[in-house]
Amino acid sequence: MWQPNKLESERLDKLARLSQLGIEAYPRRVRRTHTIARATAEFEALENGGGAETAEGLEVTVCGRIRRVNIKGKITFMHIEDESGRVQILLRVNELGEEFYDAIKEKLIDTDDFVQAAGTMMRTRAGEISVLTHELTLLSKSLSPLPVIKQQVMDDGTVIEYGEFSDIEQRYRQRYADLAVNRNVRDVFRKRAEIIRALRRFFDSEGFLEVETPILQAVYGGAAARPFVTHHNQLKQDLYLRISFELYLKRLLVGGYDAVYEIGRDFRNEGVSYKHNPEFTMVEFYKAYTDYRGVMDITERLIAFVAKEVLGRTQITFQGQDIQLAPPWPRLTLRDAIKQYAEIDYLDYPTAEALEAVIRGNGGSVAPGLPWGKLVSHLFEQYVEPRLIQPTFIVDYPRDVSPFAKKVDYDDFHVERFEFFIAAMEMGNAFTELNDPRDQEQRFLEMAKLYRDEDDDATPLDEDYLRAMRYGMPPNGGWGMGVDRLVMLLTDQRSIRDVLLYPHLREEK
Repeated sequence: MWQPNKLESERLDKLARLSQLGIEAYPRRVRRTHTIARATAEFEALENGGGAETAEGLEVTVCGRIRRVNIKGKITFMHIEDESGRVQILLRVNELGEEFYDAIKEKLIDTDDFVQAAGTMMRTRAGEISVLTHELTLLSKSLSPLPVIKQQVMDDGTVIEYGEFSDIEQRYRQRYADLAVNRNVRDVFRKRAEIIRALRRFFDSEGFLEVETPILQAVYGGAAARPFVTHHNQLKQDLYLRISFELYLKRLLVGGYDAVYEIGRDFRNEGVSYKHNPEFTMVEFYKAYTDYRGVMDITERLIAFVAKEVLGRTQITFQGQDIQLAPPWPRLTLRDAIKQYAEIDYLDYPTAEALEAVIRGNGGSVAPGLPWGKLVSHLFEQYVEPRLIQPTFIVDYPRDVSPFAKKVDYDDFHVERFEFFIAAMEMGNAFTELNDPRDQEQRFLEMAKLYRDEDDDATPLDEDYLRAMRYGMPPNGGWGMGVDRLVMLLTDQRSIRDVLLYPHLREEK
């Protein structure tokens, strides 16, 4: 139950006073002829074309939230803001009438209220574009004042935020207030939308078909992750929120499509960190008649295209580091990368016990009893990943950790898989996909033997997927990328929570 504080109680009193004056605080209808940006642009165009007299005949009705109020006797200046921008409105007792103007003088209409202002465009003596308002309508009374964020610019140019809304978790919980008071936060999410539109433009221009696959799945798969479980009451059946689109997208290649992609949500019941959220946005594609080399070429072009479309350049700065996204990107095998940075050749230690022993001997700390493939992943994450600042392809992974990829042509131990890294973050994962159903079934069975009951990332056998493969699947390359991490990169945000409108948080106490 809401318990108003002192400021909120004052606003409730103002709401009652407005009602006594016959001023509706939440009217049913609204009329807007111009956004603020459009009104300003049309006024400036008229000024440039016909002069000030012509421009000041422009009639507009604009709407927005009050950001600033300055009452000076019989004249009041307000700044109102909508999504497109901010403009000053000029209020005079002669135009509005004394009764309504008295409500303004009594401050019954507050900062943060939404209003509608009808009038003519003008430029003040100080040169500021304004709306000389002859009718002001209250659209929505704000009962809780928005929080205030104060900023201090330091000598080195960094900005320190303080005040009643500087706690970052509070801003995540009240994203609506965070957006309302932080234009830079709104800009991040506008840019996120631009990034997703650019991804679609790229794939559409390359001849891919955008599709949708099930979120509720009877058998989850396509990644190594623990799923969320739900239950269908009518069917009396447990279902899983998908952890990947992969197996359903590849079924469509069996059905006759050459190239498909999907942008949507995945759900993984895993830990939370600055680069992990339980639900996140993925983009995946599968393309027939290519392999992981062709997919690397697509990846380079895609990332450069999106950066150019959204930022106008491929040179970016992320957390103070200059990064060049233009192709070509270096390609380094996983084995060579670990040999270079960890000084360990994992092929010299073919059992989990031997590899665990050498990791511990080098001062590493790992959980006992991990499968061999997870120990290789540990070496990479500890020694290599933090050094991959510039875009880099890490290629040819051990077969143990890549159940859906074809073998390389130089040994029976590695498969044609790559991950690409930028700014020390894994951005995506790709394969030359298996299309031999017998090999795929054997991989499923081998993976099942490697994992323990308590492991998060066991890969269940999907008999329907194997049935699809037995009808014949064309050779293909497949690829997946976390969209949230791409947004982090292109908006220079360190945490995934800063690019999700509603990140997952612990229960509020």
